[in-house]
Amino acid sequence: MAVSGRILLRINLFILLVTSSIAHDKKDHDDGDNHKAENNVNQGVGYDGRSVIINGKRELLFSGSIHYPRSTPDTWPDLLTKAKYGGLNVIQTYVFWNVHEPIEGQYNFEGQYDLVKFIKLIAQHKMYATLRVGPFIQAEWNHGGLPYWLREVPNITFRSDNEPFKHYMKKFVTMIIDMMKKEKLFASQGGPIVLSQIENEYNTIQLAFRERGDSYVQWAGKMAVGLNTGVPWIMCKQRDAPDPIINTCNGRHCGDTFTGPNRRNKPSLWTENWTAQYRVFGDPPSQRSAEDLAYSVARFFSKNGSLVNYYMYHGGTNYGRTSAAFTTTRYYDEAPLDEYALQRDPKWGHLKDLHKALNLCKKALFWGTPTVQRLGPDQEVRTYEQPGTSLCAAFLANNDTKNAQTFHFRGKKYGLPARSISILPDCKTVVYNTQMITAQHNTRNFVRSATANKNFNWQMYKEYVPTQLGSMTKEPLELYELTKDTTDYAWYTTSIELGPRDLPMKKEIFPVLRVASLGHGLLAFVNGKYIGFAHGSKVEKSFVFQKPVKFEAGVNHITLLGTLVGLPDSGAYMEHRFAGPRSITILGLNTGTLDLSVNGWGHQVGLYGEKKKIYTEEGSKKVEWRKLSESPALTWYKGYFDTPEGNNPVAIRLTGMGKGMVWINGQNIGRYWMSYLSPLKQPSQSEYQIPRSFLKPTQNLIVILEEEEANPKDVEILLVNRDTICSYVTEYHPPSVRLFESKGGSLRAKVDDLKPKAELTCPNQKKIVAVEFASFGDPFGACGSYSLGNCTSPVSKKVAEKFCLGKTSCQIPLDAEDFDNQNDACPHMKKALAVQVKCAYKN
Repeated sequence: MAVSGRILLRINLFILLVTSSIAHDKKDHDDGDNHKAENNVNQGVGYDGRSVIINGKRELLFSGSIHYPRSTPDTWPDLLTKAKYGGLNVIQTYVFWNVHEPIEGQYNFEGQYDLVKFIKLIAQHKMYATLRVGPFIQAEWNHGGLPYWLREVPNITFRSDNEPFKHYMKKFVTMIIDMMKKEKLFASQGGPIVLSQIENEYNTIQLAFRERGDSYVQWAGKMAVGLNTGVPWIMCKQRDAPDPIINTCNGRHCGDTFTGPNRRNKPSLWTENWTAQYRVFGDPPSQRSAEDLAYSVARFFSKNGSLVNYYMYHGGTNYGRTSAAFTTTRYYDEAPLDEYALQRDPKWGHLKDLHKALNLCKKALFWGTPTVQRLGPDQEVRTYEQPGTSLCAAFLANNDTKNAQTFHFRGKKYGLPARSISILPDCKTVVYNTQMITAQHNTRNFVRSATANKNFNWQMYKEYVPTQLGSMTKEPLELYELTKDTTDYAWYTTSIELGPRDLPMKKEIFPVLRVASLGHGLLAFVNGKYIGFAHGSKVEKSFVFQKPVKFEAGVNHITLLGTLVGLPDSGAYMEHRFAGPRSITILGLNTGTLDLSVNGWGHQVGLYGEKKKIYTEEGSKKVEWRKLSESPALTWYKGYFDTPEGNNPVAIRLTGMGKGMVWINGQNIGRYWMSYLSPLKQPSQSEYQIPRSFLKPTQNLIVILEEEEANPKDVEILLVNRDTICSYVTEYHPPSVRLFESKGGSLRAKVDDLKPKAELTCPNQKKIVAVEFASFGDPFGACGSYSLGNCTSPVSKKVAEKFCLGKTSCQIPLDAEDFDNQNDACPHMKKALAVQVKCAYKN
């Protein structure tokens, strides 16, 4: 086996090098259809030190992560269309082992888990695909994508040179690769998959396994290459990726942090450029500006980069119980396409313009000679130029984080804002600056549905709280092992007999029940009465529950409900992580502290309502519901609503609720946690997506499992839009890159007038029905909250209305004459124009 493995490795490396050599000598620079090779001959995928080479052509690859299980199949075509329109030519996805093989040997590739359908849709959109097989993926996904049953394999150690783990890992990876081959989905077969990934960010834990970590990396690489996909394999954040596997970068600023490929014949690839930060319950909102994101990409490409992948381009939703520990249901909502698949501008539009600008530089980037000219301590020019020809592209970089700078480059003067890069596809004309956005902006609106909120007619069912259970053990069982990832809940019961002399004599003094837990949450009941709730956090999952309790003389029943918020998703020795109650004591008794940890405990996995599936129409008939009255802890609520009007995305706002789950027509839309407030004293997530594919025209069943004391009377169904659009441009702005094209290898303007303009386009062919703000002067703020400065033209709104009202799109020139320059209060100041309009379908 060792000899044959080396032969296979050499053969694959030979193929890659030959393909690269052929491509390097090829002088075809045309910008034709990416999926059509010369003479329609499939030449496969190779690489060299400059780029990935597909069907004999070098490619600039703009990629975005879209995960098929985090959206529904009916939305996949729209997501891919918007991604392609945003300038992407590659879609990246992980493969999610635990949803495909939830039980050993039982596979699921249906519905939103239909990997083949998703990859074929990418091909139909004439885009490429990167398949991150893993099979460990992290991804803030439950158990890092590893199925729970793998944890129970005897003598297993995840992600190390461990025979049980390698056996199951190879088996799954081989199955996925064979599935892709059978459907002819690799680019070597004419399909869209141009890169595959084995393992995931292993360098972060490799040292924990010492020599078994080093040998595991080598084994994983050879195993992958031996599967003969005909396309290159990658390992992200893996400095010692074995040849011919390409090591790639993850992070926010790989243009400065990436040490580079570990061989000179490998290209610089960026597999994760984080478009924001995923959020956990308890977090405040996370943002990453469009300007910072664009700067990072321009810098990477200016330094020999040839692929960037936005992680995420569309984050989507962690439906059901799929999110990792404490991760919110909403995933990477601040991506260019938000949770509802709506374009988040200016991030989406500014990146689209960046892709256009970089594509105008493509020939120079691939065939020019790179040079670097230092103009100051934080200023530089990077050029790609082919001597003796007009082929030239330049990147002017001002890396000063505070001050704007003026550049003198080849006889011309260029002004750059702080920490920005200007792109000159002909080494003369600025078509894009990372800090100066010409794309429009928008804000997201949640609008109460008139149809859906008429009358939920809420009913309630109090979950049964057991006081005595079988399955007795001396100590409480570990929670992960007990639930086996089948539920978030498990009951623990014990009993203790107390005499009158055990209890405090003073009425105002009560004993305290203390439970030290390894995570994640806990509800406590004594003699069937709710005592309280406590929980850990993403940073510190362990916690201590302490509540005063009025115990009675005689037998007292103590019931604990251990709760989970997802399994771990990262780190070494994941199979040895634990959760659940560990030490249980009663403090303040006359006889001293009483340790109940080894008192004998009964167990029950799951809730009664879960087992009866009362969140379904049929299951809901198995219990007796009653009218909404008080709001006890651990209660199920049931109601009905009609599908909201129109076709905008749908959400539910869970005002007044605490923590639990929501089902719509029997389908779990995810965990909610309204009572866990961020430092801003707000829930980390208040609205939760309801896919329209989950709905029927009328009488949609909604069932809420609420763990705390809460009331659903203020819950409401919402419609989501981004119909508030804005533009903010200044007289300093360069002309939009959309006004330029490459003809015959030369850059040329498509129009004569290159002056900056405010450009606005309504989504979905809606029309501008109102100008809500307009100021030509020195306005400030952001879309949705603009304010007048000290200087504004009094006719600003009239001018905006003249150009825009009643139109689907409009352009407003920054022409002082239009804005009554005879009454200019600030004649010597360079002006800015901020406009905010509302879009709608006109009757």
